[in-house]
Amino acid sequence: MYQWFLCKILCRFKLPLSRFSPQCSRWSYRSRCTRKDMARDGLDFSEAKRHAAFRLCKVSGYMTELLEIRADDPKLHVLFIPGNPGIVAFYKDFVEALYAFLGGHASVTAIGHVSHTKKNWERGKLFSLEEQIVHKVDFINQELENLEVPILLVGHSIGSYMANDVFRRSSEKVTYCIGLYPFLAVNPQSRWQSFIGKIVESQVLSVALSCIAASLGSLPSSAYRLILTNSVGSSWSAAAVEAACSHLVQYQVVRNILFLTRTEFRKLAEIPDWKFMREKQEKIAFLFGVDDHWGPLQMHEEISKQVPGISLSIERAHPHAFSCTEDGSSCVAKHVARLIENQVLHSGQ
Repeated sequence: MYQWFLCKILCRFKLPLSRFSPQCSRWSYRSRCTRKDMARDGLDFSEAKRHAAFRLCKVSGYMTELLEIRADDPKLHVLFIPGNPGIVAFYKDFVEALYAFLGGHASVTAIGHVSHTKKNWERGKLFSLEEQIVHKVDFINQELENLEVPILLVGHSIGSYMANDVFRRSSEKVTYCIGLYPFLAVNPQSRWQSFIGKIVESQVLSVALSCIAASLGSLPSSAYRLILTNSVGSSWSAAAVEAACSHLVQYQVVRNILFLTRTEFRKLAEIPDWKFMREKQEKIAFLFGVDDHWGPLQMHEEISKQVPGISLSIERAHPHAFSCTEDGSSCVAKHVARLIENQVLHSGQ
């Protein structure tokens, strides 16, 4: 029962990886990053290596978890918005790799979702997709208002949708927006999404699943880790396992994960804002994965038709849950760093 539940809650991370590599209308890559590869590309990983620091910050009265690395003399600031479950600790390896690949020239901040926190700061209050987006806009206005360097947004999964919408609302402050394995619209061909949609629309099932999660928290930590590493987390990094053990056994976290999913599905049943994407097509990029039902290749093709000038790529070596492994985190961070180097730093935007 516990293993079944973990598979359901963590489905947004653990997805099958296909070796199938279809042709696409943009360039794509198969990544196996190593230190030697970094050196050949002029990306010095070792000299810029720093550990991300965890920080709590109140944003519009809500306690927020941040993971950040501040550059000594930054040329830009990257704000990363996670997917759902919205826990920044899952992206520790990615944040550190991105900072390193940018040569220490950019500060990087990952902002967690409200009430997807280790401690129940908001006393069980549930937050919708719209409220989470407003929360990110408020953070920019509160914490990044006086920055004299460009602000870039990077989002993962539903965080890509959030980042794009934050960009729309804060275009005067944001320079560029990158979406990773983007969840931009409900996929009617996905039976898995249909199944999840039925669960999240049921308050009874949502409460029941949240209670099961809380019951896992009563187990000895070693027992929970054993369950996790013998099921969905068998190939995960130490940072990802720790994030799951600290956050996904909290009742309010799972309730908010499911409630956010419910509001995502309702909002993303609408047609994407193609007009805004066309207006900002030179300042938006998306990275898709293979065999990803959250960001299927059909959406990649639809974007290429609707917004032909936008930057699109396909990554073929890692699943939707790239941040749960060190290799996935490094390879995707390398791609993001290349985009930033080519589109922002070298272009002088």
